[in-house]
Amino acid sequence: MKHASPPARCHCSTLIGQRPAATQDKNACAPLHVLRMQTTNDMPVFRSLGWLDRYLAAWVLLAMAAGLLLGNFVPGAQDALNQGRFAGVSVPIAVGLLVMMYPLLCNVRYEALPDMFRHGALWKQLAFSVLLNWIVAPFVMLGLAWAFLPDEPRLRSGLVLVGLGRCIAMVLVWNDVAGGDPEYCAILVAVNSLLQMVLFAPLAVLFISVIGRQPGQDGIRDLSYSLVAASVGIFLGVPLGAAILTRLLARAVAGPERCQGVLARFASPLSLAGLLYTIAVLFAAQGKHVTRQVVSVLRVAAPLVVYFVVVFSATLWVARRAGCGYRLACTQSFTAASNNFELAIAVAVATFGADSQQALAATVGPLIEVPVLVGLVYLVRWIGRRWNWRD
Repeated sequence: MKHASPPARCHCSTLIGQRPAATQDKNACAPLHVLRMQTTNDMPVFRSLGWLDRYLAAWVLLAMAAGLLLGNFVPGAQDALNQGRFAGVSVPIAVGLLVMMYPLLCNVRYEALPDMFRHGALWKQLAFSVLLNWIVAPFVMLGLAWAFLPDEPRLRSGLVLVGLGRCIAMVLVWNDVAGGDPEYCAILVAVNSLLQMVLFAPLAVLFISVIGRQPGQDGIRDLSYSLVAASVGIFLGVPLGAAILTRLLARAVAGPERCQGVLARFASPLSLAGLLYTIAVLFAAQGKHVTRQVVSVLRVAAPLVVYFVVVFSATLWVARRAGCGYRLACTQSFTAASNNFELAIAVAVATFGADSQQALAATVGPLIEVPVLVGLVYLVRWIGRRWNWRD
C-alpha cells in the first residue's frame, strides 16, 4: 500500500508537540516514538503488563467463582448482601461500584486538557474519535446484540450498556504496551470521562427503549431516562468529582511532576480490588440463578468477541488509509474497541437489579475483553513490523 508523504503523516501522528529534551538527548540517534515501538515490539506482551493487569482475566474468574461459592453454600449470604439500599442498589454493591470507579478517574489528567486543546491538529482527530466512540461503536454493538440475541431482550440491553460505556482505564494499558501515543490516549480518556456524564443516559434510552423497543417483552420498556441519569450521576459523577479534587490535592502536596506517579501507585490496586469485590458480590447475590445461566454467559461472550475484533480492525484500517502513523492509529483503535464495563455494571445493577440478566451480561464484559485485547496487542504489533509502519 502506498504511504503518504512524511509531512502529511507527521501532523497526523504527533499531536502534542515535542517530547522532553532529556529523553531526546538520551537517545539522540533515533526519534523517541521509534525507540518506544522497538522496545515494545521486542518485549513479550505479558512481560509488558504489570502482574495485576497481566492476570486480570484470571482474577475476574476467581471473583466469579468465589461469589458463586458464597451465594450457593453460605447460608444467608444472599440476604445479607441485599440488605440496605443506596441509589436503588444494596449497600454492599453500591460501595463496590463507587470504590471501583473512583481510582480509575484519579489517573486521568484533566488539568492538561486546556493546553492540549490549543493544538489545531488535535481537533480533527478528536472529532474522528468521538464519531467512532459515540456513534459507530454503539451501533455495532446494537447490531451484534440483535444478531446474536434476538430472543433475549434483557441480555441484549446489558450488551448495549457495555457498548455505550467508553473505556477510561484499561485502554491506557493496552495503548502503552502496543506502542500507541500516550498523550493523545490521555486526552481521549479525559474527554470520554466527561462525555459519559452527558451522553450515556440519553443514548441508553435511545438504544434500548426507542431503537431496540420490542413491545410485550420485559427489559425494554422499563428503562427511564431519570433512573439511568441518576445512576450515572451517582456512580460516575460522584467519583469523578472526588477524583478531580484528589488530583488537585495531590498536585498541591506532591507537586505536578510527582502527582501522576503518586496517584498511580494506589489507583490500580484499589480499582482492581473494587472491581473484583463488586463482581464477587454480584455473583454471590445471584447465587443459584447464575449457575443456571451458563448458556447465557456463552451467548453474551460471542457478540463481545466479534465486537472487539471488528471495531478494532475497522478503525485500524481507516486510520491507515487516512495516512495516520502507527502510534496514533493504535490509540484510535484501542480507544474505539475498549469499553467502560465498570460503568455498564453500575448502571445495569442500579437500573435493573443485581440479579438481572442485564447485570449478568455487563459482568461478562471484563472476562471477555481482557484476553481478546491482549490478542489484539499482539496483532497490531505484528502488523506494525510487517508493514514497517512508522510515524
